[in-house]
Amino acid sequence: MKKFWLTFVLLFSSFLMVHAQLTKILGHVTDASTGEPVPFANVYLKGSTLGTTTDFDGKYYFETMKPVDSITVTYVGYSDQTIAVRQNRYQEINFQLKPSLINLQEVVVYAGENPADILFRKIIKNKEQNTVNTLDAWHYEMYTKIQFDANNFGDRLKNWRLVKPFSFIFDYIDTSTVNGKVYLPVFITESLSDVYFSKNPDASLKKVVASRGSGIENPSIATLINSIKQEINIYDNYILLFDKQFVGPVANFGLVYYQYYLIDSAFIENQWCYKMAFKPRRKQELTFTGEFWVHDSTFAIRKIEMNIANDANINFVNDLAIRQEYQFVDHKIWMLSRDYMVGDFNLVENAKSMPGFFGHRTVSYNNFVLNDKKEPQFYRSPTGIELDAESMKKSDDFWNENRHESLSKKEQGIYKMVDSIEHVPLYRTYTDVIYTGVYGYAPWKKLEFGPIARLYSFNAVEGSRIRIGVQTSTLFSKKIRLYGHLAYGSKDEMFKYKLGALYFFKKNPQHSIGISYKYDIEQLSSSFNAFSQDNILATIFRKQPSDKLNLIKNLNVFYEHEILPGFSAKFNFDQQILLPAGDNKLQTHATDGTIVSHSTLTTTELGINLRYAYHEKVVINSFDRTSFGSPFPVVTFNYSYGIPDLFGSEYAYHRLQLGVSDWFNVASFGWTKYILDAGKVFGKLPYPLLVLHPGNETFIFDEQAFNMVNYYEFISDQYVSLYATHHFDGFFLNKIPLLRKLKWREVVFAKGLIGSITKENVGYSVFPTVSHFVNKPYFEAGLGIENIFKIVRIDAVWRLSHLDNSNTHPFGAFISLHFDF
Repeated sequence: MKKFWLTFVLLFSSFLMVHAQLTKILGHVTDASTGEPVPFANVYLKGSTLGTTTDFDGKYYFETMKPVDSITVTYVGYSDQTIAVRQNRYQEINFQLKPSLINLQEVVVYAGENPADILFRKIIKNKEQNTVNTLDAWHYEMYTKIQFDANNFGDRLKNWRLVKPFSFIFDYIDTSTVNGKVYLPVFITESLSDVYFSKNPDASLKKVVASRGSGIENPSIATLINSIKQEINIYDNYILLFDKQFVGPVANFGLVYYQYYLIDSAFIENQWCYKMAFKPRRKQELTFTGEFWVHDSTFAIRKIEMNIANDANINFVNDLAIRQEYQFVDHKIWMLSRDYMVGDFNLVENAKSMPGFFGHRTVSYNNFVLNDKKEPQFYRSPTGIELDAESMKKSDDFWNENRHESLSKKEQGIYKMVDSIEHVPLYRTYTDVIYTGVYGYAPWKKLEFGPIARLYSFNAVEGSRIRIGVQTSTLFSKKIRLYGHLAYGSKDEMFKYKLGALYFFKKNPQHSIGISYKYDIEQLSSSFNAFSQDNILATIFRKQPSDKLNLIKNLNVFYEHEILPGFSAKFNFDQQILLPAGDNKLQTHATDGTIVSHSTLTTTELGINLRYAYHEKVVINSFDRTSFGSPFPVVTFNYSYGIPDLFGSEYAYHRLQLGVSDWFNVASFGWTKYILDAGKVFGKLPYPLLVLHPGNETFIFDEQAFNMVNYYEFISDQYVSLYATHHFDGFFLNKIPLLRKLKWREVVFAKGLIGSITKENVGYSVFPTVSHFVNKPYFEAGLGIENIFKIVRIDAVWRLSHLDNSNTHPFGAFISLHFDF
């Protein structure tokens, strides 16, 4: 993965232009007298059968390997115009059409329904019979090519000293017909797969037969590439892109969001088809603009070309183009046969001087087999992807024989270019610097030092804290990871540390075992999502002195087993000693009412954590997994048993916790997320072993905590909590002219908690003076504006109950950073 990041960053440079084996033409057709664009003008290449029409902005493009000498534009009311074409190169050819004088007799036009709307209704009426929903099972061979290109670069970056050792890369640049930008291909990957689907049970499996890429040598990255969503169903009412729901041009309610135009009709491979264009009715909605061909008798989509609306409220995307083609298989069903997507990405949209990149994905399908159903166990796989053991060892001859379409000379050159880059002596230095910036760890031989953000911090107990962490990399082992850290506080003058080891028996499905021992400070009553107390950001954004810390001695041993796809079990053994730090005290009431002070609190615990995420998409990396979410709620169940008198354990108890979380899109109104959590603790215990509801004493918004609650403020031994939030994605602000261009987005949320504590536990502990119970429900709610400068979110939060508790405030403002499209 480091190779990809380095190659990507290094190649943001150059202004050169070289010949390509393709003839590429990009152009604009306008009225010569007014300068206005001429939409739906006919454009064709003389000497070929290639033709197209201009879009709503009068733009067109061509890519062809056929020999052509000229291009012609025709349109009713204008004189035809022809311009010579230079073969085997990129060129921009713009037309200024001159009106032609035509004398027409008087024509009477009567109002009637738009014929495009009539045709659209027939498409919707026949939608179900034109999708794979009519099949019980199907499979096909799929060839996928994914390519990334650096773009938007100039001479200044080309002459940059750091890039000089890699100057040979500029022999590989090309020009896009999407927007005419010069680009440099930097990364390419190919895969050939057999893909299987079943309707009942609802299941799918991709068997990767062959996979390769520039600089890709490990199966984990190959799995990552092959996990990218491969297909967009053009018939869906909503099309999910970048986790946002775009209204599809063939949505059942498409007439509400789009205007349709019937602009042409012609034969496509002996099938008579109608051509329709479409564009959004309103500004800044998540919609598309483009055109499609529809078959005249089945009313199925034959071809479609569309781009996201240029003013859609989406970040980092200058443009995204989608082109699909369908074929009629076995005279039964229209199947997607080719799917091409290209995106133009940049940190600042439409910036002319800031480097960006193109991302291309080309997928072709053939060898369709319909209704050949397999046994249910055939489709079972933890990730839905199986990588053949020999898939990354296929020869060039295999690829030349089996890939669905040949690579261009430029694409073939990417493999050679990346190999040449890796032999430049400075390459390793650059990769290490970039890896440190991306992951926060500085690599050195077989070790990685970090995280950098935890090198220095400050708190009231330790004073200035210096921490050095280290872990082994895959150069040491691909199955074993050793890790640890050493820290020192200037105020308490104590060393703290942690040592651990992780071993993978198998990564897919996951079977792993680990052990660690920690002697370090810890903030009880903070959420697992919060920044650790030794993170520099926690130091900078802290609202109150961090004086509620404890010292922890913890031995943890675990075994994790993925039983079924999406269902995993983790077995834990914990032996822990808690030591109050700073001014903290650990006190309980004896049976005679006297107060007993404890210097330590010792527990020994066995536990099991179950997690179920049906149809969850995950990517397996070297030592961890990245979840890309599940279309269904994620359920967790945790149980632990405190074993008395084992290794000095002082208490017996049972702890139960159940959690359910999910997020889902709400039509065009944004998306909703909820987190439901409930738990109960059985046993007579000191308060640190009860439920310490997570608070937040920083100015950084924490979705998993009660942001207006202090640490230790609420304690219970049984509870239910609910967090719900809705992101409108600019639904309201997009309609306010003065705010529309800012692309701000609205968020609302609320969080509630109710719980109780037994009289036995109330009478046993001496609680901190800040602590309270939640027999009376606690509520907080807020409004937020996100997408400020594309990454900043500001939240206003109101505390709605327990306003009389000490050191609390009814209102607070919080900040957070989110990198979302």
